[in-house]
Amino acid sequence: MAANTQITKEKLDKYFSITKEGLDMAKTKLNNENPKKHALAKDFLNMAECYYNDALHFRDQKQDWVLAFAAINYAHGWLDAGARAKLFLVENSRVFTVDGPYK
Repeated sequence: MAANTQITKEKLDKYFSITKEGLDMAKTKLNNENPKKHALAKDFLNMAECYYNDALHFRDQKQDWVLAFAAINYAHGWLDAGARAKLFLVENSRVFTVDGPYK
């Protein structure tokens, strides 16, 4: 099997799509169980949104797919970390690295 050494438009589009889906889901599933968790959930969501916007900038304004790919993966990393820490009460293992119900 050949090494995967290129960031293709299809690959980049896939990562943008799944991360956007995760952002949209996380916004509606913030943990409201206590004020500290809610504040932390908002902070994680903000970090994910900032990296997503950076990725858009690198892709669309700078035409730098390498930095766009890095930033979109950072964005999704914040989403996954928030899901694993139960800051986002999500159950979708296709979009997040969660293994089942959040409770």
